[in-house]
Amino acid sequence: MTEKKIVLTYEGLRKLETELQDLKTVRRKEVAEKIKEARGQGDLSENAEYDAAKEEQAEIETRIVELEKILRNAQVIDEDEVGVDEINIGCKVKIWDMELCQELDYAIVGSTEADPSEGKISNESPVGAALMGHKVGDVVEVEVPEGKLEFKVISIYR
Repeated sequence: MTEKKIVLTYEGLRKLETELQDLKTVRRKEVAEKIKEARGQGDLSENAEYDAAKEEQAEIETRIVELEKILRNAQVIDEDEVGVDEINIGCKVKIWDMELCQELDYAIVGSTEADPSEGKISNESPVGAALMGHKVGDVVEVEVPEGKLEFKVISIYR
């Protein structure tokens, strides 16, 4: 069974590679030291520090496996090659929220990189999916749990 390709921008790829490197080289050593110190305190059956360090170690190892899987299945989008004639992954858009009467800026990214607080929305999110393929001047309706939203595409850029 083939695993689903995970869409990333170069920025997202670098960020995940940096996180993986930090987990493997820095965080593993830190938690190993915590475990060593906790073991030195005696009885492990009632040692909360030891239990916490082991839990942290498990979380780090789980994240390493997750990152390795993401990177193994990554499909990197070169933003410089993304056209600006229609909305696609790797482009940035300026849209007008017709209900709130305000301009919004978003970068369309894969789901792994999505971070709405940074203006990065997934191509799989309701708004991102609705915007995909639209051009400047298009009015886009988005069905969300709270109802229907309408946006007008103002510009598409890199």
